Amino acid sequence: MSITTQNFKHVSYLWDDAVASKLEGKEVDLLIYRSNILGADLRITNYGGGNTSCKTYEADPLTNEKVEVMWVKGSGGDIGTLTKAGLAGLYVDKLRALKGIYRGLEFEDEMVELFNHCIYELKSKAPSIDTPLHAFLPFKHIDHLHPDAAIAIAAAKDGEQITKDLWDGQIAWVPWQKPGFDLGLQLKQALDENPGIRGIMLGGHGLFTWADTAYECYINSLEVIETASEYLAQNYGKTRPVFGGEKIQSLAPEQRKSQAAKLAPLLRGLASSENLMVGTFTDAPEVLQFINSNDLSKLAPMGTSCPDHFLRTKISPLVLDISADEDLSDLTALKEKISVAFQAYREMYGDYYEKHKHANSPAVRDANPVIIIWPGVGMFSYAKNKQTSRVASEFYINAINVMRGAEAVSEYVSLPLQEAFNIEYWLLEEAKLQRMPKEQPLSRKVALVTGSAGGIGLAIVEKYIKEGACVVVTDIDGDRLQQTSDALLKKYGKDSFLAVKLDVTDGKSLEAAMEATCLQFGGVDIMVNNAGISISKSFEDHTDQDWDRLNDILVMGQYHISKAGVKIMKLQGHGGDIVNIASKNGLVAGAKNVAYGTAKAAQLHMSRLMAAELAEDKIKVNVVNPDAVIENSNIWEGGWGENRAKAYGIEVKDLPQFYANRTLLKESVKTSDIADAAFVFVSGQLGKTTGNMLNVDGGLAAAFPR
Repeated sequence: MSITTQNFKHVSYLWDDAVASKLEGKEVDLLIYRSNILGADLRITNYGGGNTSCKTYEADPLTNEKVEVMWVKGSGGDIGTLTKAGLAGLYVDKLRALKGIYRGLEFEDEMVELFNHCIYELKSKAPSIDTPLHAFLPFKHIDHLHPDAAIAIAAAKDGEQITKDLWDGQIAWVPWQKPGFDLGLQLKQALDENPGIRGIMLGGHGLFTWADTAYECYINSLEVIETASEYLAQNYGKTRPVFGGEKIQSLAPEQRKSQAAKLAPLLRGLASSENLMVGTFTDAPEVLQFINSNDLSKLAPMGTSCPDHFLRTKISPLVLDISADEDLSDLTALKEKISVAFQAYREMYGDYYEKHKHANSPAVRDANPVIIIWPGVGMFSYAKNKQTSRVASEFYINAINVMRGAEAVSEYVSLPLQEAFNIEYWLLEEAKLQRMPKEQPLSRKVALVTGSAGGIGLAIVEKYIKEGACVVVTDIDGDRLQQTSDALLKKYGKDSFLAVKLDVTDGKSLEAAMEATCLQFGGVDIMVNNAGISISKSFEDHTDQDWDRLNDILVMGQYHISKAGVKIMKLQGHGGDIVNIASKNGLVAGAKNVAYGTAKAAQLHMSRLMAAELAEDKIKVNVVNPDAVIENSNIWEGGWGENRAKAYGIEVKDLPQFYANRTLLKESVKTSDIADAAFVFVSGQLGKTTGNMLNVDGGLAAAFPR
């Protein structure tokens, strides 16, 4: 089947001749370019899945003779974001010479260490287990990809025959085998037995395609995937309804989101029985088609086929046995029911481990489910951070696509449990996990910061993100919030934060913000009350409206925001933190500041009262008292600066120095100083501190707590 670039329907043709022409003759650069555009289309390969390579001739640094070098994606990483730093460069002749000392399948793992003796490029990424899969194939450019369409055929009962027929014998078949040195030899044997083929299908796993130029390799990969995709498309619903047809109907979109947001914290709490997890929710059409189907009960327990899918999503999902429109107004009884389902899953996973473990297997890992399915509503995933939970969700969607395709053309075949275990508890996989860097202090935590599109709030947001947290950025100013969101996206990426417009005086706005938080991250662990305004007037000039406005935003705002956060924290059952950004003015009486100072004093005392009551739920409440933080702050707008300068008998321009001079340390207070204080309360360093306050004012004796 010949396909031109003009009629690809199921994959994206992204090759740009103008870009490629600038890389002509630079095969490694072309490899990186090809890898990036392949990885940009999740229909071609899933995040972190697959690997690509090219072979070049380079000068040997020891002899200056030309030697063949293979450049291949190293361990970990993603081809969509691959750079040269992510490649391993190895001598081809040394890699192939390892065949002479290979001792067989029982000794696969020892070969990985030997790859290090074959390194040409000393700055190489650590070679992966897939290195020999490329080494024994003679082609200059090779793609190993995990497209859903190809895996659907690879995971079909009749996959081998379908492969032969669909590509007229141009794609060979190699049965499932754990990646390693022997599989590399099997690929070479398949090529030798089928000269002139354009690729190899790996049973239950993925696809190998190749060519002698980067462009031809790219086209070959796209054409093979396009053919597989079109074949499946022509067979969906041909012999029977997809997934056996619909068993239940989905709720309406807004109902789904409302139900999911209410249940997400409960699920997060249960999924975090061993380690705190971050969540992702999706009700994508392909998810709903699967979870609402008659075949769900048959296919879900079978687990996935592709090892990449399995490693990310665990042996199988947990399917909730509750109606989509379940009354969630009182979750007490439902929590007990769902807890029983979680415990049954943990026991199932424990049995799986015990039945399949080897003498040298690593200890059993977290037995909680990663994927949780709620028919009629959607799918939840829980992992150590947002990126991992999002990717787990994407991988299970990959698995759904595979099951749908395999069932359309044959019968779906999952990975045998022993093989699944051997992959999940592979010693090399365990070694990779042990090499992971130490988690950051706020890793696995979700924080919501009010009034955080600028000034102190934004500084707290950035500090929390840098320390590993997922942060919900909220503000009443939509334009400022959008600008901040754009800047944060460029700096930290989409998985670090969520931007939501929030008016702390509006109950519906707050409800929407908490719903968005639970849908995006699964719940919340830290609430920072920072939103505020300031009004500086003499006692006589203050109006009732001034008083009410300050009280509504500072006092009632703190009350309502904290109450919403506490509800979620209690449902999760893992404690939490509330940090209230008050002010030195809550402790020190200042001129022309009566309403503001009174509101700040109320914030302070409310914090103490909350701390006393919430301690039994391990929810800590602490206060940061800033003073005179002018940097990037809206507080100085609307005449506040002019009025404070007038109160002190100075010019507005002299305010920063005035504030610095009146401190014991003679220092100006920056937004970053407040952020550091807001961090230390939630960092784990002050885990037994609640009901406390920390002044960050450069040192003001009048504000000393006493």
